[in-house]
Amino acid sequence: MTSRSLTERLGGLAFGGDYNPEQWDEAVWKEDDELMRRARVNLATVGVFSWALLEPEEGRYDFAWLDAHLDRLHANGVAVDLATPTASPPPWFTLAHPDALMVQPDGTRLVHGSRDTYCLTAPAYRNAARRIAAVLADRYGDHPALALWHVHNEYATLCYCDHTAAAFRVWLRARHGSLDVLNEAWGTAFWSQHYTSWEQVLPPRATNWHKNPGQELDFRRFWADEVTAAYCEQRDAIRAYSDRPVTTNLMLPAYQNIDLWALARELDVVSCDQYPSSPGVDAAADVAFHADRARSLGSGRPWLLMEQGTSTVYDGDRVLAKEPGDVLRHTLGHIARGSEGALFFQWRQSRAGAETWHSAMVPHAGPDSRIFREVTQTGEAVARLGELAGSTVSAPVAVLHDPDAWWALGVDGLPSTELGYHAALGRAHRALWDSGVTVDFAHPEHELSRYPLVIAPALFLLSDGSAENLRRYVAGGGTLLVQHASGYVDERLHARLGGYPAAPLREALGIRVEEYRPLRRDERITLSDGTQGTAWSESLQAKGAETLATYTHGMLAGSPAVTRNAFGAGRGWYLSTRLDDAGYGALVARLLGETGVGPETPGLPPLVEAVTRHAADGRRWRFLINHGTESVLLPEPAHDLLTGGTVAELAAGGSAVLRIA
Repeated sequence: MTSRSLTERLGGLAFGGDYNPEQWDEAVWKEDDELMRRARVNLATVGVFSWALLEPEEGRYDFAWLDAHLDRLHANGVAVDLATPTASPPPWFTLAHPDALMVQPDGTRLVHGSRDTYCLTAPAYRNAARRIAAVLADRYGDHPALALWHVHNEYATLCYCDHTAAAFRVWLRARHGSLDVLNEAWGTAFWSQHYTSWEQVLPPRATNWHKNPGQELDFRRFWADEVTAAYCEQRDAIRAYSDRPVTTNLMLPAYQNIDLWALARELDVVSCDQYPSSPGVDAAADVAFHADRARSLGSGRPWLLMEQGTSTVYDGDRVLAKEPGDVLRHTLGHIARGSEGALFFQWRQSRAGAETWHSAMVPHAGPDSRIFREVTQTGEAVARLGELAGSTVSAPVAVLHDPDAWWALGVDGLPSTELGYHAALGRAHRALWDSGVTVDFAHPEHELSRYPLVIAPALFLLSDGSAENLRRYVAGGGTLLVQHASGYVDERLHARLGGYPAAPLREALGIRVEEYRPLRRDERITLSDGTQGTAWSESLQAKGAETLATYTHGMLAGSPAVTRNAFGAGRGWYLSTRLDDAGYGALVARLLGETGVGPETPGLPPLVEAVTRHAADGRRWRFLINHGTESVLLPEPAHDLLTGGTVAELAAGGSAVLRIA
């Protein structure tokens, strides 16, 4: 697939969303045609949850309704992202194959009545999923409306049934080779867990107290591989009949148990869903976090925002509305950071069913509403940005992300429950976003030399290869910030002996952590530079590193808290506590200053977001999004693609996409 195949088919960037015409009647379809033209919709995701209608009984298909809608959309100038409906098997399937229903860790087998109620390892489910994918591809593989294939939806559901147990054992045999190696990896000499036959090995089901951490980690790895394999089976079934690109939507940051790097490599177009968890400026920062991560997963290949909400902010036990203007600002935030368009869930708000209250492009109030007016404004804006298609984004700083490190911080028995993985990544990204710096995410084994600065916020698990790669990065001239509780265990979850972190990283950092000392909830510990730490502290020795701040009280008084070490041509920094927001922001600003990394556009106020997209032929476009309450003068007037004229000032809450000479 060519990198521009989707946008070439669309004639520009994508704009639209999930479309479920089967929920409505002909009068509504006619209105949809007119409203989609008005909103400049050019791509609709169809069929995500339609298995029961497409295959009303096993082996009998009804395509007449889908034929009509694909033809209608094509006639209306709307291309189709056609989904395989495998995230929601129909009732007949679960009655025919009750063993394919998912089982929870406590042994409870769930029943049909929601989405995702299936076991990914059940042979009957995998066979049915491949079959429906192949049948759809055979029928629609060269349909003129078809622009993209959408496999499944938000792969997420874990299962602990006997099918899973059997598949887990097969995976473990391939990974470890023998029971002796598995017993050593899992440390089964403790608590009399030594296995003498493969049949004794189970998934980490509910048990009396702590589960075996090696078993938990390997199960997460196994399930991630199952997701990738299940996706590839459907993708390959589709490719036998169709040349259109194939994707599945990732749900960031932590909803799915997947190896993001591994699955993303299998996608023709990386696609992701994004729903912020707090409103206002925090939502804008979350958009940037999501978009930078999605772009990074593609490693230079295109990515697409598959879902966002017109007015959906998940805030704990309630769903908040977005503020006026957020539809445009959030859409531009994603496109600024590399998305080849922006789609929503969904086109028309459902009048019945489990997601009746999920926001949509056409709300219950209809087109005479603020939401639809903002959708139309946003569609017009996206339509003006077609010349950006295929352009890329470069970043001077990388934040390290490793699924193994994430899963390792989720096992039982850790000394603190406050070592949240994605929260740590989010804090690092937010400090850089506040500084106006664009960010890549990278795996700790990736080539990192192009980044002047790399931040490792939460590498509790660190493989030997990753530790050596980070040592080489610093020796070669890079600046690395490693944060507390990093490199404590190897890839088997075995504790590093002789002090933390892993030996190659200790060398680069010039320190040795002797003892970890978690803090009480809400406890604060003061450092000599006036900043305060929370959640965690460490007793460490400087082994060549320069001490920049010390602890000021308790048994750690006078011992290093923040260090910097000259190693080879670079510098390794270590932060042994979780600084408060102000202190952490100041530390990141200092690192940026020392590495010569500045904001994307110097001179702009803090709440004006600036990101630049670059074309291979040298053209550039700068996105400016004002999240503040006051207008801002631009450094120099420039042509704005959104208005078609020259702009010199950015209004409060306003946006511009400047063509840079």
